[in-house]
Amino acid sequence: MIDRPRHRSAVLRLLHDYPVVAILGARQVGKTTLALDILARQRGPGHRFDLEDPPDLARLADARLALDRLQGLVVIDEVQRRPDLFPVLRVLADRRPRKARFLVLGSASPDLLRQSAESLAGRIAFHELDGFDLGEAGREQLDRLWLRGGFPASFLARSHAASFAWRNNFIRTFVERDLPQLGVRVPGPTLSRFWNMLAHYHGQIWNASAFAGSFGVTDKTVRHYLDLLAAALVVRILPPWHANLSKRQVKSPKVYVRDPGLLHALLDIRDCGGLERHPKVGASWEGFVSSQVVAHLGAAPEECYFWATHSGTELDLLWIRGQKRWGFEFKRTSSPALTRSLTTALDSLALERVFVIHAGENTFPLHERITAIAIGRMHDDLSAAIR
Repeated sequence: MIDRPRHRSAVLRLLHDYPVVAILGARQVGKTTLALDILARQRGPGHRFDLEDPPDLARLADARLALDRLQGLVVIDEVQRRPDLFPVLRVLADRRPRKARFLVLGSASPDLLRQSAESLAGRIAFHELDGFDLGEAGREQLDRLWLRGGFPASFLARSHAASFAWRNNFIRTFVERDLPQLGVRVPGPTLSRFWNMLAHYHGQIWNASAFAGSFGVTDKTVRHYLDLLAAALVVRILPPWHANLSKRQVKSPKVYVRDPGLLHALLDIRDCGGLERHPKVGASWEGFVSSQVVAHLGAAPEECYFWATHSGTELDLLWIRGQKRWGFEFKRTSSPALTRSLTTALDSLALERVFVIHAGENTFPLHERITAIAIGRMHDDLSAAIR
């Protein structure tokens, strides 16, 4: 087991402030393991219900009666199976004195988010859990993490072949079983075809018309497919940033398959050699490193953008928090150079700092406010910059 102290600390902080905390993430990403770790560290009483376990479902037949007497931390796993629990949790969260706090685990879905928000407004906080990141896996596991992705079973598999097989099975099961259980009513073969096509557009500007033409449906329909996969936390939609400039700016989002291992399975990339030779290697690297930066910064989705103009100037990631405005570029090279695009973005967006995360071994300045950071040194050097 790989320790996940950053996520553990974040969830504990939320539990201190809110009576109900939801850990959301794709299936098999480690939600239950994290919750059990938190439960084991509690000083007081703790309880767990697994809604995929028939005895636990039976115990919650009368949820108010079963939960009302419990004290301490109560973990409810696979909560999307019983959305009717949310009104009960609202009543229990409003008790004074407060007897228990509730940690609910679920795979994100539009219905789950809507119902929890409606029933528990002001009482619930959400924490999204992705797979392992570089800080958890260790910099010496960089290539393995990039190829296999962060799902624990994939990353820890005994071989690349076993990892690849697990990811293929995950994709098939996710489309055929998990999405219907999350309330998705789109036929499995349609979403499977869409997801495979989306993998080939990984890291590119979203073009609804191109997808709609391929599927013979409307732009609105393919955007619905995209939103479903994003809500299920397997696709990331990075919105564009619009500055008040004279330049014509791109106004469509970028799309990424959220986990690089799933991306590589969808593209039939089985090993490091196949990855290095694949035409999507640069886009894969961009998505992978971008997710590592977002994880290290603890950046919320609403703090992250990209910026591009129709003349070709672009910035892979723009992070805005309060008065802090940083830009990031991701280069699959060992010798990044200062470019006109970087200096234009620096000045046009009034950026405090710009960082070029690259595949080399050294960190060095490119400009007074632009630093090239080696991916292996990213955690140390970005932490120094944050301070």
